Amino acid sequence: MATALQLLTLARKHLGEAYVLGALAPKANSQWRGPWDCAEFASWCVYQASGQIFGCRPLGGNPDTVDAYTGFWAEDATTSGREIAVGLAAATPGAFLLRRPGGAIGHVAISAGYGKTVEAHSTKRGVIEGAAAGRRWDTGVLVPGIEVRLPEAPVPVPAGGIVLRLKEPHMTGRLVRDVQRALAAEGFSAGGVDGDFGPQTAAAVRAFQLRKGLAVDGEVGALTARALGIAWY
Repeated sequence: MATALQLLTLARKHLGEAYVLGALAPKANSQWRGPWDCAEFASWCVYQASGQIFGCRPLGGNPDTVDAYTGFWAEDATTSGREIAVGLAAATPGAFLLRRPGGAIGHVAISAGYGKTVEAHSTKRGVIEGAAAGRRWDTGVLVPGIEVRLPEAPVPVPAGGIVLRLKEPHMTGRLVRDVQRALAAEGFSAGGVDGDFGPQTAAAVRAFQLRKGLAVDGEVGALTARALGIAWY
């Protein structure tokens, strides 16, 4: 069984490498140096450290051709892994932090403990050592084949203020209109300035994030708002 230290040592060897949304990483290729997306990086690290395929489909497929995806991570977290609280995962080296895809693009990061992460973050930043705080996570995940030591206490993971995103019922109001106006000024159609954060607005946010090299999640928090030139709360 691989240790959390082995997993993190392996992951940190790839700091600074390129991020490309949707890139496919051959999981059995130990010499792979990117490009990565978040799920491919996490699944590659798991396979290289433990020989386990996790968060990939098709099940039982060739490790070099299976596709990693945050939705598959969510499925495997409930079937072959173990879900834990976000704060506990943030405090546990070798655990994973997961945002399920839902109405937006998901994300997965390796927890380095103490609220820190190692992850394939975005086009602009590539593979980084980051932080769990100030972001929206749905769950923590323990992966079979990775030995971790759960701490006595979790790490607080504040969400970082308002986050506009696609959900049911739709988020509405002045802030949504501000985002839609700013997107239109940047050349991205959000389907009109109606104050309704629907699928077209989420798609416009993703396109804007991709152009700016931000994490492409279709959500507007402080970083995306700053890039749009909008005052945030």
